[in-house]
Amino acid sequence: MNGGDAAAATAAPDGPPSPLDWKFSQVFGERTAGEEVQEVDIISAIEFDKSGDHLATGDRGGRVVLFERTDKKEQGGNRRDLEKIDYSISRHPEFRYKTEFQSHEPEFDYLKSLEIEEKINKIRWCQTANGALFLLSTNDKTIKYWKVQEKKIKKIAEMSMEPSKATGNGNVARSNITSTPKPHLANGGFTEKSYAGLSNDFLFPPGGIPSLQLPVVVTSNETNLLARCRRVYAHAHDYHINSISNNSDGETFISADDLRINLWNLEISNQSFNIVDVKPTNMEDLTEVITSAEFHPTHCHTLAYSSSKGSIRLIDLRQSALCDKHSKLFEEKEAPGSRSFFTEIIASVSDIKFGKDGRYLLSRDYMTLKLWDINMDSGPVSTFQVHEYLRPKLCDLYENDSIFDKFECCLSGDRQRVATGSYSNLFRVFGSHVGSTEATTLEASKNPMRRQVQTPSRPSRSLSSITRAVRRGGDTSGVDANGNAFDFTTKLLHLAWHPSESLIACAAANSLYMYYA
Repeated sequence: MNGGDAAAATAAPDGPPSPLDWKFSQVFGERTAGEEVQEVDIISAIEFDKSGDHLATGDRGGRVVLFERTDKKEQGGNRRDLEKIDYSISRHPEFRYKTEFQSHEPEFDYLKSLEIEEKINKIRWCQTANGALFLLSTNDKTIKYWKVQEKKIKKIAEMSMEPSKATGNGNVARSNITSTPKPHLANGGFTEKSYAGLSNDFLFPPGGIPSLQLPVVVTSNETNLLARCRRVYAHAHDYHINSISNNSDGETFISADDLRINLWNLEISNQSFNIVDVKPTNMEDLTEVITSAEFHPTHCHTLAYSSSKGSIRLIDLRQSALCDKHSKLFEEKEAPGSRSFFTEIIASVSDIKFGKDGRYLLSRDYMTLKLWDINMDSGPVSTFQVHEYLRPKLCDLYENDSIFDKFECCLSGDRQRVATGSYSNLFRVFGSHVGSTEATTLEASKNPMRRQVQTPSRPSRSLSSITRAVRRGGDTSGVDANGNAFDFTTKLLHLAWHPSESLIACAAANSLYMYYA
């Protein structure tokens, strides 16, 4: 029995969990009816930190906005008291705005006559230290390492000298000056005229002069969040950066563009190592590009990257300095006679994510989500149809370039569910457990369940086929259950799942929506 069979056999007796009942939690930056969205305000990246207590978003204007969880802080009390109270019944995760800072500015590459956008492509949280938050943010060319820390505010207190003491001090100053010896000449004499002129310059008003009051700076109990750029990692990519990923060792990270993957040390910004290079000698021979890259969550020597041909390669950094050979290749074979003009375009993988334990890998292409077991490279464990109704419209989507949209994907912390976005500001949640038929469609609005898409029931399978790919969630109509037409101009590209709770944060244009179950 292979690894996939073993996993399925152990999971089967438990049975799939029941579908979650999703509810609206919060929205930040909600638009009013008819309000125009500014291009710079559109959210382009979302990421929870490992604890789930902080959330970061990046936008097309180069800004990074941080949110922090508040419901934990409000509970208070010691650990023993908190364990006796069940907050899950009445409370759900709540976040509030923490701070924001300008991460990137628009630049111009004069050598290539190329304008570099300030848009944030990816954000990744790093390990915290001494109460400070650390994160990486990148645009098309430059990666920055940020430290966000609370600093106590220094204020100017009362002046050191009281005006009531001014007279005494003034008289002292006057007597000191008038008792100064007269200036002597070089031959031992002195001049009355020069001294008289000097003393007239230092005449004081009656009663003396006010005292010199110096400000006293004191540190108050109030704090202010300060974001400081610690490192800038630049000039290492000729093509647009599409991914950054932290290593589990806490010291290194990777950055990937269309043709290369570089390995960096967080403390060294002027040097990186090229570990993957798919650039051919002759660019006319180029057949595929790198679309996404991600480090294994626990094995610091393992990483995966996806390609525009729909394949995912697992590489081991221990094999060689330049990882031009993969240790495993994950790809799904084409069905005979199914190839068309759009086959390769819709097969391109736009995002990959490891599960929390690193055993499973989730990938998103244009039409589907695929869940892979890294111990079984014969094919995906499960395949989820995201928006099968678009298949007849591929020609139209190619004409308006929507077919090249890059949708992200995410897994729940317990790996029981996966999620990804679609059009009309919809996102879909699928149960990934063996035997699950969960396929929920939610809308990024205050009423997430109002546009439910009817999905066919999952076909029955025998126990002998539990390791074969299961396809579910497919729908054929271009309208939802209420007869509303889907809007292909509004798309939900970016979303993130809380690392330990049933909470999803997703971006609809400039608005950040959160849902819990």
